[in-house]
This record gives sequence, structure tokens and C-alpha cells, in this order.
Amino acid sequence: MQNKSTPMSQDKKPDQIVFNEDTQRYDAALKPYATNVGAPAIKVSDNSTWKNRNILKANKQIKAKYLELKAAYDKMMEELEYNNLVYNSRYNFEPIIGEPYHLYRDKKEQPFLSIIAPSDCNFDFMGSFKLNSEHVWKKVNDDDHGLRTT
Repeated sequence: MQNKSTPMSQDKKPDQIVFNEDTQRYDAALKPYATNVGAPAIKVSDNSTWKNRNILKANKQIKAKYLELKAAYDKMMEELEYNNLVYNSRYNFEPIIGEPYHLYRDKKEQPFLSIIAPSDCNFDFMGSFKLNSEHVWKKVNDDDHGLRTT
């Protein structure tokens, strides 16, 4: 039976010789790793526990950031809904920035804005709001006499 292996070509160097085909130079001294046959073997350490521990830390941190962003988004969407509700309600005056106004529902279930406090009337009360300097309606705590914004 014939040996079908091809003889090593004249240009091919043995495996223990570090020759760069692109630069046509011997560059063993430039390698960041040992190239000598007698050099210590490169052993890949098992880093699965390190990976697992850090994956859990990274995932926990990313999830915390996600929850923080989600809470901020939910708050912003709630503010948008309140803002749309007040702007789409009925009122016949120009609101003054920083003053408290109260939102009620009429008999036809339509919202209307009033300066009359809930304690002074018996309308269907929906909430109290203040118009801020950016012309955004902010819901306020009507339990507090100063009507703090939430």
C-alpha cells in the first residue's frame, strides 16, 4: 500500500519553529506566550465559579437598574395620564401656576376643574392638582393643608 501523505514542502517550517509567514521572520521573542518546547504548558484554569458568581452579580445589578427605570417610567406615565385628564377636563378660567385646583366629575361623568375645595362642596371628587412652571399638571396630596405635590 502506498503512503498517500504528502512530503513537507520546502517552505513549511516544523511546528517547534515560530516563523511568521506574513512578515517572513522568526518572531518567537515577540509572542506574549512561551513558544519553546521546554516552556511550561499553558493550562486553562476552571473559572466557572468565578463566571457564575459574577453573572449573578451583574444580573442582579442590571435587574435593579431595570426596576428603577421601570418605576420611573410608570411614574412618568401616571403623570402623563393626570396631565391629559386635567387638560381635557372642562374649565372656564385660566389656571394660575402654583395654585391648587380640584378635579370633579359632573352628573354626565365628565371631568371639570374648579377652585372650590372638596370640603366646601359635594361633587364627585377625583383629585387635586397644581400647574407647575413647565405647564404640567401635578397631582397633590389633598390631605395636607398646604397641598404638597406628589
